Amino acid sequence: MPSKPVVSNTSPLINLVGVGHLDLLRQLYTEVVIPDLVRDEYRVKMTVGDPDLADVPWLTIKPTRPDAALHAYRALGGGEAAAITLAQSHQARLLILDDKYARDVARRLGLPVVGTLGVLLAAKQIGALAAIQPVLDALIAQGRRISPKLRTEVLRAAGEG
Repeated sequence: MPSKPVVSNTSPLINLVGVGHLDLLRQLYTEVVIPDLVRDEYRVKMTVGDPDLADVPWLTIKPTRPDAALHAYRALGGGEAAAITLAQSHQARLLILDDKYARDVARRLGLPVVGTLGVLLAAKQIGALAAIQPVLDALIAQGRRISPKLRTEVLRAAGEG
């Protein structure tokens, strides 16, 4: 890849597909790269009507095995470790992760990190999303864990609260 890629883990993809906003990633970043392990995790959780990531033209899937050094972080899932490894090896300009522990590990390794809510905020800033509140409420209705405090902070940051 000529420019530094944006790499994503599984949960942001699932979250954005669940609320009908996967395309925000294309609008924000043009192209996103994921490890094959992330594709595999997504396929296990996808439901009828969800897009197959292999068919998304702006999504590149790379064979990636987690770096052995990441085994020290035992709480990392396979997709998280593979996404961190891919981000490191490709000097990613951004890594999209939702799990707090995985984000903390990535930051310790010097990687720039954002979660699904950061993606939504960025989309609102460029006008790709008119309002964040309905999307947050849809995520919560689907069982995503967003504390009332975090919800309030995100809405305030978006100028909606």
